[in-house]
Amino acid sequence: MDDAKAQHVQELRRGTVVLACLVRLATPDYGYALLETLNARGFAVDAGTLYPLLRRLEKQGLLSSAWNTEEARPRKFYTTSALGHQLAAQLTAEWGAIDRSLRALKEGE
Repeated sequence: MDDAKAQHVQELRRGTVVLACLVRLATPDYGYALLETLNARGFAVDAGTLYPLLRRLEKQGLLSSAWNTEEARPRKFYTTSALGHQLAAQLTAEWGAIDRSLRALKEGE
């Protein structure tokens, strides 16, 4: 049962990581710091998943990025774009609707 649970939890979290990134990057941050924050907050994601996701979201116009070269090590900072904020609001509303539906199903038992 543990393997089945792990697989389903992974599928469930896959879509939530996109929303988590859009919400968290309302304040600019670089990839590794975002990775640490997500993991600390319960969104288990690894670098091999996060960095391609950030590039995809940027390509879709949901994130923008800029290099910070003022420190010893250059870092690419990401921030949620206006389009990304709109999508985050829509996805958050959808998440709330799904949560309410699941609660109603459970209460109906």
